[in-house]
Amino acid sequence: MVTAAQPLSPASAPVRRAPAVRHLGPNWYACVMGTAVVGTAGAGLPWHVPGLRTVCAAVWALSLALLTALLVARSLHWRHHRDQARAHLLDPAAAPFYGCLSMALLAVGGGAVTVGRDWTGERAAVALDAVLFTAGTAIGLAAAVAVPYLMAVRHRIEPGQASPVWLLPLVAPMVSAAVGPLLVPHLPPGQPRETLLLACVAMFGLSLLATLVTLPVIFARLLTGGPLPLALTPSLFLVLGPLGQSTTAVGKFADVAPGVLPGPYAEGFAVFAFLYGVPVMGFALMWLCLAAAHVVRARRRGMRFSMTWWSFTFPVGTCVTGAEALARHTGLAAYDVLTVALFTLLVTAWAVAAVHTARGVVSGALLAGPRPAAGAPRPVTARTR
Repeated sequence: MVTAAQPLSPASAPVRRAPAVRHLGPNWYACVMGTAVVGTAGAGLPWHVPGLRTVCAAVWALSLALLTALLVARSLHWRHHRDQARAHLLDPAAAPFYGCLSMALLAVGGGAVTVGRDWTGERAAVALDAVLFTAGTAIGLAAAVAVPYLMAVRHRIEPGQASPVWLLPLVAPMVSAAVGPLLVPHLPPGQPRETLLLACVAMFGLSLLATLVTLPVIFARLLTGGPLPLALTPSLFLVLGPLGQSTTAVGKFADVAPGVLPGPYAEGFAVFAFLYGVPVMGFALMWLCLAAAHVVRARRRGMRFSMTWWSFTFPVGTCVTGAEALARHTGLAAYDVLTVALFTLLVTAWAVAAVHTARGVVSGALLAGPRPAAGAPRPVTARTR
């Protein structure tokens, strides 16, 4: 017998636990990524500033605390709000953000070896990085396959919906490629070191080729479909992620290849870091100017703060580390200047995003669900027995 649809009474309505995390999506891991990269990038600046490394270590510690809190909150989300979690996976606008979990783990792990060791000790830092690198790489490789698969077979995407957000699961293996070389010197000499280094090179190729396939679609959408919606405009900065991170990766390969690979190949990586990094950084600077112009336009038309503003942080941070790598391998003072300029932009963007996010969390605005349209009827529940 089917009864008429009736609103559930307060007594019979299902009680949801942990309501504060119901709308906590995977995009929140961008806070961790953006915070961790500030510490990592600051530690590699070419000019010594007294006390800067201590500040960078403190920022890394903050990223570790944020990661821990988000892992707990997202676990509660999956446990008590699986319907919402599945909805995120089936939403073409939200599913790509599952790549952020991988990059958050990798960013904090890499920061542990780069600057966190000042506080934890080298042994603990390497152990933490090994755990986070392993988990982050496994999740990143899974996301790089699963998210495009869902987009192809489950999502319904129109040609004009191409977005830089699509790059998020594809760039995660590139972060592994850039972070993995930090662990190479801590492995036994011989095949263990060579295997890890070449695995990182393979992930570099995986991510690079997937990006080269996807980026033209995004660029074409921008040129033929007009500007992105105001709230999505900051996502244009996401294109800087694979550009800066790949430049960082090839620089790391060149740093650790001597003594790990035979001489000709080690020298080849040094040449590759130069020949690849210089033109890619040039394109990154062009895209930075293009994206900044779109953001200025959107801001003048009323763009307000949203979590997409964290797109201003991690991608710019990868350009900082990429410029640092070029400064090491070219010896040009121009890249030192570029590094400091990009780092200044990074810190400014991080401070603005962090302050607005803190306000939104305290007020509850960022954790609230989407508001129903005015005049929309309340959902009712049918019951069958």
